Amino acid sequence: MTSHLIRDARLIPLAEGDRTPDRPVDVLVVDGTVTAVGPALERPDGASVLDAGGRWLMPGLWDQHVHLAQWTLASQRLDLAGARSPEDATAMVAERVAAYPEVPVIGWGHRSGGWERDVTVSELDAVSGDTAVVLISGDGHHAWLNTTALMHLAMPVRDSVVREAEWFAAYPRLATLVGNDGTSPEAYRRTLEHAASMGIVGIVDFEFSGGAEEWAERWAAGADLLRIRMATYADTLEHVIAAGLRTGDTLPGCDARATMGPLKIISDGSLNTRTAWCCDPYADAHRLEYPSGQPNLSGDELRDLLGRAHGSGLEVATHAIGDAAVAEALAAYAETGARGSIEHAQMVNRDDVRAMARLGIRGSIQPAHLLDDRDLTEKIWPGRAERCFAFRWMLDDGVTLALGSDAPVSPLDPWLAIAAAVHRSADDREPWHAEQALTPREALAASVDGQPTVAVGSRGDLVLLDADPLAGFEPGAETAKVGEALRTMTVALTMVAGELVHTTL
Repeated sequence: MTSHLIRDARLIPLAEGDRTPDRPVDVLVVDGTVTAVGPALERPDGASVLDAGGRWLMPGLWDQHVHLAQWTLASQRLDLAGARSPEDATAMVAERVAAYPEVPVIGWGHRSGGWERDVTVSELDAVSGDTAVVLISGDGHHAWLNTTALMHLAMPVRDSVVREAEWFAAYPRLATLVGNDGTSPEAYRRTLEHAASMGIVGIVDFEFSGGAEEWAERWAAGADLLRIRMATYADTLEHVIAAGLRTGDTLPGCDARATMGPLKIISDGSLNTRTAWCCDPYADAHRLEYPSGQPNLSGDELRDLLGRAHGSGLEVATHAIGDAAVAEALAAYAETGARGSIEHAQMVNRDDVRAMARLGIRGSIQPAHLLDDRDLTEKIWPGRAERCFAFRWMLDDGVTLALGSDAPVSPLDPWLAIAAAVHRSADDREPWHAEQALTPREALAASVDGQPTVAVGSRGDLVLLDADPLAGFEPGAETAKVGEALRTMTVALTMVAGELVHTTL
């Protein structure tokens, strides 16, 4: 039995009206559960003592939407986030090929939605020769490949990008091009250690490849630091059902910290790729094959998947970015009785938000996306920005919120997400539709997997902060300083299931 006595910690109230002590207290964690909270607790035999020094204690943070292998690989990829045109991107590729002519180039992060023209395979071929090049867009929904890479990944040669379902199906084959070194258990462990240093205790993993067997291998090899919920996709759904796995079940070969998560359905595309399914056409619809985007599944296919998962004890996480996709997903939830979440819910109608609340469907949101999508939204969804990232609508209408990053689309950084939810700006401009902002307390409450303020019976998943995350916020006040304080928050201690996974004490 493991026990820790945290002395002199200030508790952070996560709900309005929470009664927390007005002075530091001691918190005893025994065998993964908080068993006592109060002043000057007696130290049990064998318990370690951790001096919080008046720091601030709260439940540990979760990232509810991560593509963990892709995030782990991201640090090894060519960073194209700064590319402002196709010419910028090809210049970066040419430089990388010149430096490492025998090494395939995997790039990440360009946002071609803001570029003035479409790209071609032939212009990428011109700067890469026989070196395989795969440039993955910042939203993850399309990739710009040269001919060598298209042929290696067994895709038809074309002069345009690979989008949506075709790209998702091809992504796992990247390992045949670059190998698996970047997703070894050791690499996963490093990623999880970095997450723990930011106060993360749990991750919902929406990776496309792998499955329970791969998680069992990683777990045994030391990638067992945090809580993990593993999602499945349609192509592996029957395998999961045949294995008897239901949402919440412990993954075979792991312990109770690694569990089965939801079925993930990607019902539409993205803003950057202009494939999010909308009720109205995009502003540049003349450039598009589908002027309003389109669904990735028919209504019958969507309902069949929801019904199959629900009947087998699995929750469903439905990616829906456009307002038409959100409405259709909610109709499918209502008809099938399935439970779970809308992932992203980037543009919504108010009535659909009310339907989310009525159906008990969570809003799994990624606030940092608004920092990247602000300008593009105004350009290609003009007149609709007030319905984008509508966090205040959701909370006020009774939708349960769950914050995440969608890493590597945004960094795996809970404080960036929390700050974006509160301040809604990444630069010197005024907050973007500040009427949809959350308070720091609300954003924190949406980041802890439903856990209440630390009390007897709480999970021993805790984070100790070097500063008060609620300091300086007043309703109606300017939020830039609060946002900066949240973005730069530092963590003194992270505990998972009663075990220390990070400490600077």
